[in-house]
Amino acid sequence: MSQPRLIYVANNRLPTEKAHGLQIVQMCEAFVTAGYDVTLVTSRRTNTPAMRAIPNLWTYYGVGRVFGFFSLPCLDLISLSSPRMQPVTFLIQTFTYLLVLWAWLLPRRANVFYTRDLFIGLLLRLARPRTPLVYEVHQVHHSRLGRRLQRFLVRRALVIPVTGHLADRLRGLGASRVQVEHDGVRLARFENLPSKRETRAALNIPAEAFVIGYVGRLHTMHMSKGLDTLVGAVAAAKVPSVHLLLVGGPDEDITQVRQQWAACGLPADHLHAVGQVPPDDVPRFMAAMDAGAMPLPWTEHFAYYASAIKLFEYMAAGCAVVASDLPGTAEVVRDGESALLAPPGDITAFAAAIRQLARDPALVDRLGARARADVQHYAWAARARRIRDFIEANG
Repeated sequence: MSQPRLIYVANNRLPTEKAHGLQIVQMCEAFVTAGYDVTLVTSRRTNTPAMRAIPNLWTYYGVGRVFGFFSLPCLDLISLSSPRMQPVTFLIQTFTYLLVLWAWLLPRRANVFYTRDLFIGLLLRLARPRTPLVYEVHQVHHSRLGRRLQRFLVRRALVIPVTGHLADRLRGLGASRVQVEHDGVRLARFENLPSKRETRAALNIPAEAFVIGYVGRLHTMHMSKGLDTLVGAVAAAKVPSVHLLLVGGPDEDITQVRQQWAACGLPADHLHAVGQVPPDDVPRFMAAMDAGAMPLPWTEHFAYYASAIKLFEYMAAGCAVVASDLPGTAEVVRDGESALLAPPGDITAFAAAIRQLARDPALVDRLGARARADVQHYAWAARARRIRDFIEANG
C-alpha cells in the first residue's frame, strides 16, 4: 500500500535565519516518520546574502533528505521597496506566488494539504475542496478583512493552533475541528553533545562559571524580546560567576546589548556573543549553558500566540529555564518544577531567579532533568503522529 501524500505549502524564503524555517523543515521530516510521502513547496523569494551562501536546505537544518522540495517563482519586490510601499509589494508577491502555485497544483494530487498561511489555505480550500486541509495557526488576524477570511477558513479546515488561548479564539470564530499542538524540537539534535567543559573551553568560558544563555533573534517583527531585562537582571543579581552567552543576531542588536552590558558595569569578558549560527550548530552551544533565558516582554503576541522553539530546545538540552510568566509559556513549563518564571519585564524578579540558580547547582540539575523528561511530549516526531491521528479521525 502506497503512503498517503502530504503537500506542505509555505510562502517563505528558505533557508532563513528565522525560527519558522526550522519549524517548517523539521516538521516535514517528522511527517515522513509519521508515514506520509511529503513534498514541501515554497516561494522563490529574494534572500539575504548569508542565506544565499547556504549550500543546501538539508545540511543547514540538520534533516535527512527524505522529502521533496520545490521552490516556485514569484515577483518579490519587498526588499526593494520603501516601508510605505511594502504592503503593496507584499500583496504583489503573494498574488504572483498563489497564481504559480495554482498552476503547479493542477496536475498533482494529494491526500492532505498543510499550511501555516491564511491566503494559501484559502486557495487550497477553494481549488481542492474535497482534499483535507490542515491549517496550522500562529496568530489571529486583527483587520476586519483578515478576521472574515480567517473565520471562513477555520470553519472549513482542520485547525492546529500552537497555544490553548489561540485555540479558544479560533473556536470563537467557528472552528470546530481543533487540536492544540505547541511547537517542538528534533530530539536527535541533542544526542551525543560535547561535555560542558569541552564546549566552554572552545568558547573561552571558565569551567566554574554560571552560564545563562539566550538563543535566537534579539528582535522579532520589530518587537524587543527582552534582552534589556536580561542584562539588567544579570547586573542586579550581583553574582560574580555569571556569564551571558548569546547565540543569535543580528549584529547591530548584539552591539546594543554590549553597550548596555558596559553601561551596567559588567565585565566585558563575561559576555560571549557568537552571532547567527546554522540551526544544526545550536545544540553544541547550549551544551555550555546552565540555564536558558526567555525574558519576553508582555505583548498580546508573546503572551497568547507565541510558541517559542528556543523553549523546547532549552528543555532538550537539559538547561534550567528562566522565562517570563506568560500564558503560552505556562502551558508548557511549571514554575518551580521545570522552570523558574518571573513577571515580564521585572528585573528584580529575574535577578532573584538568576541568583537562586547560580547559588544552587542542585536546583539547576533538578529543573533541567524535569525539563528534559517533559520535552519528550514535544518532539516533532510525536507531534506529527498526533496530527496524523487527528487528520484521520476528522478528515
